[in-house]
Amino acid sequence: MTLTHKQKTIGKISTLAVASLFSLQASAQILTSGFYPDQGKLTVAASYTSKQSDSFWAGDIKQPGNPEGLGEISSDIFNIYAEYGITDKISVDVNIPYIKNTSGSGVNDPVLDDNEISGVQDLNIFAKFKIFEKSGDGFGRFNLGFATGVGFPVSDYEGEGVLSIGNEATTYNFDFIAQYELPMNLFIEIQGGSSVRQSQEFDIPAALSYGFKLGYFHKYFYVHSEIDFQDSIGGLDIGTPEFAAKGRAAILPETEVEYSSLSFSAYVPIYQDNFGISASYRTTLDGRNFSDESSFSFGIVYQNSFKKKTQEVTE
Repeated sequence: MTLTHKQKTIGKISTLAVASLFSLQASAQILTSGFYPDQGKLTVAASYTSKQSDSFWAGDIKQPGNPEGLGEISSDIFNIYAEYGITDKISVDVNIPYIKNTSGSGVNDPVLDDNEISGVQDLNIFAKFKIFEKSGDGFGRFNLGFATGVGFPVSDYEGEGVLSIGNEATTYNFDFIAQYELPMNLFIEIQGGSSVRQSQEFDIPAALSYGFKLGYFHKYFYVHSEIDFQDSIGGLDIGTPEFAAKGRAAILPETEVEYSSLSFSAYVPIYQDNFGISASYRTTLDGRNFSDESSFSFGIVYQNSFKKKTQEVTE
């Protein structure tokens, strides 16, 4: 089989697109992309994210600080991500972050009784399936797929409190993905899905998530911009009598969390086709019971193919 230059470029860049996405996974609900790795291709990415928040939405009203007066909250997130192509149409993603949240004022979290909380958060495992693809000269390429996955705590962290590193819940995700790659290497991607969280401690609302992505890929670099949305199905509003009666910061996982965010990501190879660096920036546009936060990430990406090269590849 002879592969065209464009097909080779897609093969090189597909898993790198996902790696750049995962450098900011901690604030995103959609955790995958419309690119699919070749069979036998492994990608591993290690990233660091610095995130800051100095205001928040109580219900839909924006206020300075945070719900318990801890000042600016900063987060340091170290993330390990891996993706492997089982076939050309099925892949598996694994992701796990270590998070440290710090109170800028030095005031202790009233529930967790500390001004710095850190630990390994949740292990996320996804399977992605390509269910339809159409391509042709002058048309480009269109594919449709879906992803499903589960995330669960792997450390004994507490879900309540402003500085908590997570919701202390098992999360089940399901997403549909549609992507159209234009002949000039531009691509448009739309995703939509849902997540359900199960917890022994909290009644956490389910959520709908959807997003739109516009990007460009080349064998020498990859860039995309993305806008994401989350809508919760029910939940409490911060600042209401019901929220106060249930324990304020101790009941934060049960709030109605909604937001829209804008992000930009890029990837550049630095050594052959095996190593590269990624960078991303994300900012919150609007929210409900959510922090007005911004973050910057950078990462190191490694990829390799473990499939025997039995096919002819030409330029």
